[in-house]
Amino acid sequence: MAVSANRLELLQIADAVAREKSIDREIVIAAMADAIQKAARSRYGQETNIRVDINTKTGEMKLQRLLEVVEEVEDPATQIYLDLARDKNPDAEPGDFIAEQLPPMEFGRIAAQSAKQVIVQKVREAERDKQYEEFIGRVNEIVNGTVKRVEYGNVIVDLGKGEGIIRRDEQIPRELFRYGDRVRAFVYDVRREQRGPQIFLSRTHPQFMAKLFTMEVPEIYDGIIEIKAVARDPGSRAKIAVVSRDSSVDPVGACVGMRGSRVQAVVGELQGEKIDIIPWSPDAASFLVNALQPAEVAKVVLDEDAERIEVVVPDDQLSLAIGRRGQNVRLASQLTGWDIDILTEQEESERRQKEFVERSALFMDALNVDEMVGQLLASEGFASVEEVAYVENSEVAAIEGFDEDTASEIQNRAKEFLDRREQELDDKRKALGVADELRGIDGLTTAMLVALGEDGVKSVEDFAGCAADDLVGWTERKDGETKRFTGALSAFDLSRQDAEAMIMQARVSAGWVEAEEPAAEIDEEAEEA
Repeated sequence: MAVSANRLELLQIADAVAREKSIDREIVIAAMADAIQKAARSRYGQETNIRVDINTKTGEMKLQRLLEVVEEVEDPATQIYLDLARDKNPDAEPGDFIAEQLPPMEFGRIAAQSAKQVIVQKVREAERDKQYEEFIGRVNEIVNGTVKRVEYGNVIVDLGKGEGIIRRDEQIPRELFRYGDRVRAFVYDVRREQRGPQIFLSRTHPQFMAKLFTMEVPEIYDGIIEIKAVARDPGSRAKIAVVSRDSSVDPVGACVGMRGSRVQAVVGELQGEKIDIIPWSPDAASFLVNALQPAEVAKVVLDEDAERIEVVVPDDQLSLAIGRRGQNVRLASQLTGWDIDILTEQEESERRQKEFVERSALFMDALNVDEMVGQLLASEGFASVEEVAYVENSEVAAIEGFDEDTASEIQNRAKEFLDRREQELDDKRKALGVADELRGIDGLTTAMLVALGEDGVKSVEDFAGCAADDLVGWTERKDGETKRFTGALSAFDLSRQDAEAMIMQARVSAGWVEAEEPAAEIDEEAEEA
C-alpha cells in the first residue's frame, strides 16, 4: 500500500519536533491527535464524542464518532438505540460504544490555528515534564552551566536542558558573574510551577562544599571517609568534620592532599574561603575541642539536657576561640549542634568563688551557723539546704570537725527551715489565688505553684491549656545565633517530658481527655471477656 505525501509529512513533522524538543515521538503524535480531535469537534459539534487514531507507521488518520448504546435516546449526538446498534454489531449491549467512521475533513484557517495552539501547548507541557523529571533526580548534586543573564542580582544559568537560578542570597559575597561565565552550583530545590520547572541553585549551601570535597577526595567518594557535618560563613571561613572508617586512613590528611592540593582546589572554587578540616568524634566534648581549633581549650562542662556546653580557655586564647565577630565559636556551634558559652580561666575562677560565697551565706542564714560551718558545707559540695536536710546523717558527720550530734542538729535546722519556707510559699500561693486542686498534679511543688500563679496560671483548666514551651521555655536559632525564651517554670529543674506528663495529667483531671487504662487492667478485662 502506497503512503501519501501528506501522511509521510505528518510523521516527518512529528519526528522533527520530537528530536528538537528531546521528547518522546508518541507524545507529539498524541498531541496531533488531540489537535485534530478539537478541530473535528468544532465542525461536528462540541458535544460529539470523537476519537482520532493516527497510525505511527503509515501516518494514516481515522476519525470516528463514538455513540453510547442505550435503550432510550436522550441526546442523538452521543447516543444510539440498542436496536440500531445491534444492526451494526449483533453483540452490542447497553453501555457499549459504537464507532461510526467520519469522512476526512479539510481544515480551515481558524481550525488549523487552533490545532497548532493545541500541539504547541501539549509539546510545551511534555517538555516541561521531561525537564522536571530530569532535574528532580539531580537535587543535592552539583551541576555545571553557563551564565545566561543577570537580573536584579539573580543569576540565570543555562544548564543545557533547562535554566537554573542562583538568587542573590545564595551567591558568595563579592562574587561577580558576567554573560558567558562558566559556573558550578549545588541544586537544592526543584519545583513544578505553571511557567515550567524552577531549578534553584546555591553556592553558599553547606552541602555544596561537601560535594566539592567528594569530587576532589576519592576516599570520600568511595565511602572510606565520611563527612559528618559542615558549617559555613560563605566567602570567609568554613569548618568540615570528617571521620575515617579505616583506621589506616587519616581523614584530615586525605582531605588536605599532597601539599594541600585537594583542599586548595575546593578553596579556589569557593573564592578563597578558608576551610578548617576537623576530625569528628562521637564524644561531644572531644569533638567540640577539635571544632574550636586553632584555640586551645582548658576545660569543658556539658549540659546534655539543654544541649549546652561551657568551655574554659586560657586568658590569652579567648579572642582566638571567639574569632573575629564571633565567627569561630559560631561555626563551632553550627558544626556540633550545641550552644557554646566561652569563659576564661580567670572568669571561671571568679564565678566559682562567687558561688562558694553565695552557698556559704545561704547555709549561714538558713541554718543559723557561723561562717566556718557554712564554708565547710559549701566546700564539701552541698549546693542546697534540701541536700543537707535529706542526705544520710553519716555523710554530714563525715565532714572534718563534725560528729553525729552536730550532724543531727544541722539536719534538724535544715528541715525546720524548709518547713518554714514551705509554709511561707503556701501562704503566697493562696494569696495569688492558685487553686488547691493543682497540688494534686504529681511533680508540682509549692514553689512551682507560686511561679505559675505569678504567670497567671491559677486553675487546673489554666494549666491544662498550657504547652510544654509555656512551662520550660524554648529556643530559636536564626542566622547562626540561638535565642532563649523562658517559661513559667524555667527556674526549676524540669524536663520537657515531665512538663508534658504534668499537662496531660491536668487535662485528664479537667475532663478534656480520657485517662489511658493501665495495661494490666486491660489484660484482666480481656480475660474476663
